[in-house]
Amino acid sequence: MSKKAVVLVSGGLDSATVLAMAKDQGYTCYALSMDYGQRHRIELDRARKVALANGAAEHRVVRIDIGNFGGSALTDQDLAVPTQASTEIPITYVPARNTVFLSVALGWAEVLGAQAIFIGANAVDYSGYPDCRPEYIAAFQAMANLATKTGVNGETIRIEAPIIDLTKADIIKAGTTLGVDYSHTISCYNPRTDGKVCGECDSCRIRAAGFAATGVPDPALI
Repeated sequence: MSKKAVVLVSGGLDSATVLAMAKDQGYTCYALSMDYGQRHRIELDRARKVALANGAAEHRVVRIDIGNFGGSALTDQDLAVPTQASTEIPITYVPARNTVFLSVALGWAEVLGAQAIFIGANAVDYSGYPDCRPEYIAAFQAMANLATKTGVNGETIRIEAPIIDLTKADIIKAGTTLGVDYSHTISCYNPRTDGKVCGECDSCRIRAAGFAATGVPDPALI
């Protein structure tokens, strides 16, 4: 029997790489994207392309509008997406986002009988988000073991964060080796109305620096 994994796919560079990694490890992959009220909704279209290009067995988009609460520039039109780096947790942090996403993924994983959930959390070239740290992933794993029928029965749905300790350049190199087509992805927090990236937000800058470090152009910009 083939092993299964739920893979959180946002349409960005990191999650596209993680989906390819899960597939390379022999998992039948079930891609899961969230429509959470994000202003950069173009990422949902890109998530569909990423899931299709990487051979996901199924791709679901679940609507959970945590954006109703506001508190983030990614969901609140009244808050500007910053163009300068900050030493504080930035306004692009979406309160409890990864906790909500992983909880939904955990439910689907139980139904599927999946052995793992893959998430593209990264603690190196990340923007200071508290739910992208290894400590957070470990804590959610402990919770998942306690909170599920699977865990109570002595089995484990592993929370896999394979790029959590990689630089953006290393992520791009790994994905390129696995054949990821990054032209399908978008990382911008504030895309233009024509779908072009802003090139100024934190996510755009981190992505650009990653590609620059690899010495190859970003295919999404060609």
